[in-house]
Amino acid sequence: MLSTHSSTTAAKTAHPHAGIGEKIRGAMAVGKTRWGMLALVFFATTLNYIDRAALGVMQPVLAKEMGWTAMDYANINFWFQVGYAAGFLLQGRFIDKVGVKRAFFLAVLLWSVATGAHGLATSAAGFMVCRFILGLTEAANYPACVKTTRLWFPAGERAIATGIFNAGTNVGAMVTPALLPIILTVWGWQAAFLCMGLLGLSWVVIWRLKYFNPDEHPTVSQAELDYIHKAVEPEPIKVPFTHILKMRGTWAFALAYSLTAPVFWFYLYWLPPFLNQQYNLGISVTQMGIPLILIWLTADFGSIGGGILSSWLIGRGMRPITARLLSMLVFAITIISVIFAANASGLWVAVLAIALAVGAHQAWTANIWSLVMDYTPKHLISTVFGFGGMCAAIGGMFMTQIVGAVLTATNNNYNVLFTMIPAMYFIALTWMYFMAPRQVPTIKE
Repeated sequence: MLSTHSSTTAAKTAHPHAGIGEKIRGAMAVGKTRWGMLALVFFATTLNYIDRAALGVMQPVLAKEMGWTAMDYANINFWFQVGYAAGFLLQGRFIDKVGVKRAFFLAVLLWSVATGAHGLATSAAGFMVCRFILGLTEAANYPACVKTTRLWFPAGERAIATGIFNAGTNVGAMVTPALLPIILTVWGWQAAFLCMGLLGLSWVVIWRLKYFNPDEHPTVSQAELDYIHKAVEPEPIKVPFTHILKMRGTWAFALAYSLTAPVFWFYLYWLPPFLNQQYNLGISVTQMGIPLILIWLTADFGSIGGGILSSWLIGRGMRPITARLLSMLVFAITIISVIFAANASGLWVAVLAIALAVGAHQAWTANIWSLVMDYTPKHLISTVFGFGGMCAAIGGMFMTQIVGAVLTATNNNYNVLFTMIPAMYFIALTWMYFMAPRQVPTIKE
């Protein structure tokens, strides 16, 4: 049975109407260890998206070498989403059971091996197998990052922290088109996958040595621990998965996230083919790299800026969940710009329209993740997030097939796809507005 108690708003380290800079300085004064833990998950997210973005950037090379069709490429991405869906459900529950340190260590170790194995594939079928395993293991990234943020940050800092680690997606997507063409030219595509695998293995060693939960960290100060634990929460108890599925907040997040998360995967997988088709860019750093870097740089600003907006509203006295929903409305309106991308008069007009939409998407994501953290008990967050991620990955599976089918039927016309995107955010926001709990539930045995 579920009952509720009021959630505590963010601890204020500066005057409620102080500027963002002053608030950040005030927060840093109580300790910096949590920002070091955040840096670890930021770099994990960066590596996660280097591995994912590489396939889109190399698609012209691989398609030519192996004779892939648009449907072959869609199917390769489809099998990644199948693994991702299964992985989200399994990894989220596993992280809550064994702890984020051990679970994330194992996941990144396995996904790094899977990334390197791509270099041994010789056909579309081989890539499907590798992508499935990669999806199964990479699914741990976001439940682990969200769990780390929930453990280490109070409510008033969660959106900023979430925006920072989620900015790793855009950094990964920027680094890939900047460096990958050089590796392709010098060593070939097989070496590119091997290099990415080695980067992941390096991170695994650092995580094993440096990450600890707040109460176990050898150097964290008592002042910082008090700051992190300022909000009062019920004592954790063991909760069957069936009870979690009965929680209103689980479905509020799962269905809203399943509508919007696949949009980012669409950008990641299909933007390079779209730009190459429309403007004949090739895969060089100057032709393809610069437009993609600008798009993902804008996404970085959106990811962090979106978190700052809702944190500022909370600092002005607004309840955290209301601040998240209002911020999400602003970003949903901004995403409408993507409609103009398909028929843009030139490359840079298309890049601007897409960049605004991708940046707003990342700002939206920072807030929907912070929202689910606000109303979910911390000992259940990875499970709830993992279930929502599984639903989103299933949505991504269908979207991948829809994209492939639409492009095949329309001779690679992206108009329909870009027009559909904004509507998905408004549907998701309406669902969240009516379904998201306004309080943290106390779960009784």
